Amino acid sequence: MIKLLSLLILLSLLAGCSSQKEIGKSHTDTTNQNSRESKALKDEALNSFINGSIAEAKGDYANSVIEYQDALRIDPNAGIYFAIAKDYLFLNKLPLALQNANKAVELDSNKIDYYNLLSDIYITARQYDSAAVVLQKVINLDSTDISSYYRLARIYEGNKPLQAIEIYNKITGIIGPDWDVLTHVAELYSGLGEYKEAASSIKSLLTIEPNNNGLKMILSEYYLKAKMYDNALKVVDNIIASEPENAGAHERKAQIYLGMNKWTEAAKEYSFLLKQPNITLEQKIRIGAIYFDQSLKDSTLMPITKGLFEAIDKDTSYWQVKMYLGAIATSEKNDSLGIHYFKAATKLARWNAEGWVRLGGLYFDNHKYDEAVKLMTEAIKYFPEDFRVNLILGLALSQNGKYYDSRGYLQKAAILDSTDITALSAYGFTLSQLKENDEAIIYLEKALAISPNDINLLGTLGLIFDTQKKWNECDSIYQKALSIDSSNALINNNYAYSLSERGIKLDEALRMSTLAVKAEPKNSAYLDTMGWIYFKMGNYKEAEKYVQESLTIGGDKSDELEHLGDIESKMGNKDKAIQIWQKALDMDKTNTELKNKIEKGEI
Repeated sequence: MIKLLSLLILLSLLAGCSSQKEIGKSHTDTTNQNSRESKALKDEALNSFINGSIAEAKGDYANSVIEYQDALRIDPNAGIYFAIAKDYLFLNKLPLALQNANKAVELDSNKIDYYNLLSDIYITARQYDSAAVVLQKVINLDSTDISSYYRLARIYEGNKPLQAIEIYNKITGIIGPDWDVLTHVAELYSGLGEYKEAASSIKSLLTIEPNNNGLKMILSEYYLKAKMYDNALKVVDNIIASEPENAGAHERKAQIYLGMNKWTEAAKEYSFLLKQPNITLEQKIRIGAIYFDQSLKDSTLMPITKGLFEAIDKDTSYWQVKMYLGAIATSEKNDSLGIHYFKAATKLARWNAEGWVRLGGLYFDNHKYDEAVKLMTEAIKYFPEDFRVNLILGLALSQNGKYYDSRGYLQKAAILDSTDITALSAYGFTLSQLKENDEAIIYLEKALAISPNDINLLGTLGLIFDTQKKWNECDSIYQKALSIDSSNALINNNYAYSLSERGIKLDEALRMSTLAVKAEPKNSAYLDTMGWIYFKMGNYKEAEKYVQESLTIGGDKSDELEHLGDIESKMGNKDKAIQIWQKALDMDKTNTELKNKIEKGEI
């Protein structure tokens, strides 16, 4: 419109009278007219801007934008672009908001409010890198703009925590220790696993509130995580000095002692906690469970564990406490007391298998198989269809070599959960030990379908195929296992022995056996394999050396003694051979081949 008015004025001047007087008069009239029109336009623009502001105040952002745009057409200045950008942001029309905010900054690049709006738009659009660039410009304009430092630090917190910490430290440098800043810094350091630095931030907070025990608890936690145990103890003792009954502080002190592996000192703190009326039964059992778990690794702690659970038992008849006390009694070989507690637990909660399973699993994991069998034999009476009870009992019996007893429980477990690799593999292995190889193969192959690269499964299957003299299948399985782990000592040994028994690929067998013995030089079975390979190769002196070493390390075993007898026989020591064979036969009277050797006096 202004350009159109200028054009009309110019045309009027060109069409005016030629006399100087008339020209002068015309010029004066035109100037006055321009002034009046300019004022009218400014009034119109101001009126539109006011109307836009009123609409904006009412939340009518759409009409506010229309009014502002009317004002903008008359008076295109940065302030109006800024106002329009704000309304578009309220309307969530981010591209239009961004366009107008950028125009405002372009027209006035020193206005901090404009940059702040631009950063708000970028943040809303999740364009955090662009928002960070804008905020950095604000800081360049005003290095004391704390608000922009805060906003920039918040942006960096998500993916640039170290830069966020740097910004927060700048804020501290400007305003001094600040609660909000220091807590953010502590959280960032904690997220990075830098607990010592996190503790330093909390320590700075204590200069603001030196008597804040809540802060001291947080400080002690960071010191504990940083393994700065002495510092942590000092802070906690300070809390307890002012609040002797502070249960949280006593628990933290116990945790610190546990970190220092000072279980006896920790127990004193836990004993204090057990006496507190506001400590729940669940918390008490959790404390006792920590000690029970550790006492399975360190039996010297069992009396402390017992004392903790006996203290808990005085205030409750809860079944889980009875279970723990029963387990403790069993570990002390006090079977009658153990039965007493287990029966009490059963009466209180026969319906709950969790306690049985957890304790049984705990025994099994700590290789206490006799205790696990005793416990789960009782449990199976109440939970015959529980997968976990059947599995743990079966596994524990199997570990004790009681394969026939374990068979039914492992079979039940495999039926109850046909996708559990532990149940399938354990049942398959047990069947193989019972010489039920065809059935064992079925379950082992089911397990391999779930975990095709399981070395232990492949090794067990290889042994079965070797027993069945299914050489193609045996070689294929062993070769697959070695393709997964070429240095596995057990697979190398077993495959080498299989080849030596067949009398084939003896050089390859010797290479694999050497690898196994190098990995485990004191393994008697591996030494026997090495000796047997040398025997098959006709090197009887080396064969005798390794088999004899196997017997020295592992003790007398029928198979190894038979091997040594065979070696002595080949070396011409027939009387010695017969004597050794007889010793082997005394250990395995079912070995008919040994009987024949003794009767013949030779191989």
